[in-house]
Amino acid sequence: MELSNYLEMFIEESKDHLQAINDELLKLEMEPENTATINEIFRSAHTLKGMAGSMGFDDLASLTHEMENVLDLLRNSKLTITTEIMDVIFKCVDFIEKMVESVEQGGDGKENVVDIVSQLEQIQNPSSVHHADVFDASLEVAVAAELVIDEYQYSVIDEARLTGHHVFQITVTLDDRCVMKSVRAYMVFQVAEELGEIIQTHPTVEKIEEENFGDSFSLLLLSQREIEEIQTQLANVSEVKKVIVSEQIHQEIGLEKDVDKPSQLDQPQEKEDTADNKKKPRSKSIRVDIEKLDHLMNLFSELIIDRGRLEQIARKSGLSELTETVEHMTRISTDLQDLVLNMRMVPVEQVFNRFPRLVRDLAKELNKKVHLVLEGAETELDRTVIDEIGDPLVHLLRNALDHGLESMEERKASNKNEEGTILLKAYHGGNHVFIEVVDDGKGINREKVLSKAIERGVVSSEEAKSLTDQQIYALIFSSGFSTADKISDISGRGVGLDVVKTKIESLGGVISIDSTPGQGSIFHIQLPLTLSIINSMLVKVEDETYAIPFSSIVEITMVSPDTVSRLHGQKVIQFRGLVVPLVYLSEIFDVPAVETALKEPLIYIVIVRKGTKTVGLVVDSVLGQQEVVLKSLGGFLNNLYAISGATILGNGEVALIIDSNQFIK
Repeated sequence: MELSNYLEMFIEESKDHLQAINDELLKLEMEPENTATINEIFRSAHTLKGMAGSMGFDDLASLTHEMENVLDLLRNSKLTITTEIMDVIFKCVDFIEKMVESVEQGGDGKENVVDIVSQLEQIQNPSSVHHADVFDASLEVAVAAELVIDEYQYSVIDEARLTGHHVFQITVTLDDRCVMKSVRAYMVFQVAEELGEIIQTHPTVEKIEEENFGDSFSLLLLSQREIEEIQTQLANVSEVKKVIVSEQIHQEIGLEKDVDKPSQLDQPQEKEDTADNKKKPRSKSIRVDIEKLDHLMNLFSELIIDRGRLEQIARKSGLSELTETVEHMTRISTDLQDLVLNMRMVPVEQVFNRFPRLVRDLAKELNKKVHLVLEGAETELDRTVIDEIGDPLVHLLRNALDHGLESMEERKASNKNEEGTILLKAYHGGNHVFIEVVDDGKGINREKVLSKAIERGVVSSEEAKSLTDQQIYALIFSSGFSTADKISDISGRGVGLDVVKTKIESLGGVISIDSTPGQGSIFHIQLPLTLSIINSMLVKVEDETYAIPFSSIVEITMVSPDTVSRLHGQKVIQFRGLVVPLVYLSEIFDVPAVETALKEPLIYIVIVRKGTKTVGLVVDSVLGQQEVVLKSLGGFLNNLYAISGATILGNGEVALIIDSNQFIK
């Protein structure tokens, strides 16, 4: 069997199990007496161990086995949960995550885990003496009696039980003088297959064939025979020293039914219900490589471009049959577009799930009590945005914990609950997703931020006098800005929030802050649903066509050239009570002038907004609204001022897509 074919599946499922273990450990810390939670953790750890062992990652399997031993003592009430035990288990999970990451990056999945294994063994047997060489691949022998059952094998066992079969776990020990152990094991398998069906072996068949096992091996057998008959037949194989056969009940192999209940034949009325209950819900989703979805999106983007060309051809031709066909194709392709975009949408839960553990560790480090509340985790975002939004949220949470929430003593002095609350919330709004990070801490100290900004030269003393509260709060996003009195491992270097703002704006998003002294702060993030296909307004500047994303447009207006005035050397207009600076795209992009017989007497101005600031983009004409496909300009044309990409229009012409955020300082 080529294990590399299953590597990607192993990595994905390992991450799922690790996330489940982390989540359940956090629950267990809150409810130490909840044995159901311990059982969930044990099951995930057991499955992870079996997967690692079957893939040949022996160190990973052995470390998980040691953690599983501690969990087994906890679930059998032989150990009492303490903070120290929880810290060791969390540390163990961190090591397992590192080992999985090593495997994902093409490594061997090994880490220096001597100390953590020693701590796990100390928990199991406090009086034992530990040595540095205690962690070795030979620990796999200790796992030999464990049989891991996957979902398919569960279903096979479940169906077999209905036909009167029993599940037997058989452990065979060979004579220590046996020379050809693999041949002897093969003979045992032959006899076992005559008695029933072998579901699983441990070690794997490949390892048994290579004689890569000790003197014993285990197998799971489906059979209608009696235990005595099975034991006798297998014991008759020469050089077999001992055979232990035990029938496995449902709970032991993870099935939900109980063999002690009356049979279904005795209860015809309940047969249908029981059959329904025994069926596990089948997963209605499949894993798809993100590169395949990207390729699908690229192909569909080409289809959108061709659709635009066909619509233009149909309008020019005047042929009713062609027009009807194109209209029908437009409706179908619009539905297909929604479907393709939805396929790329994933819940922000994938990002949110990693934060409870982060907050727990940071709170312990800062000696603060924190309750993290997650809302709207089912809100969906494009996979491209999901991959990028994690780091900014980490910085915001660290900022809320370190700067936002007071210490327990300060909170008590302010008549607050000593446990602070951080709310991480996501929700949809139009074509955007909004994410909020809310804390009930001390809020932002307006005067401290302002004095630090003046001290660092971010703003002058004169400019500071005219700034609103929101503009002052926004100063904390400046590069190198920090209000921390001393540099720590968590904050103080002035890079976190600067990175947050840069990253969110690169995603076409906006971030703003609201704060109330003594009550807390709210960081608002606005993100586009998708970055691939955008709704835009096509405008003409001389002979060039540009696309301006609809999400940033406030209004389009026409004014007389006489209404344009100058303020501090900048051309501006009065618009709805605001002074709006003008940006002439023909000058910014150095568009060659074209002689035309007739010039429009009025000026077209597209009013765009970024946060609370507005700018008017001066264009020659407005062509209309159109969905366009955002295409990269490639490696040779990156970082162009105020250009985020390009698109191909229906007539085959290339139009540049304007990033209006660049015009607003």
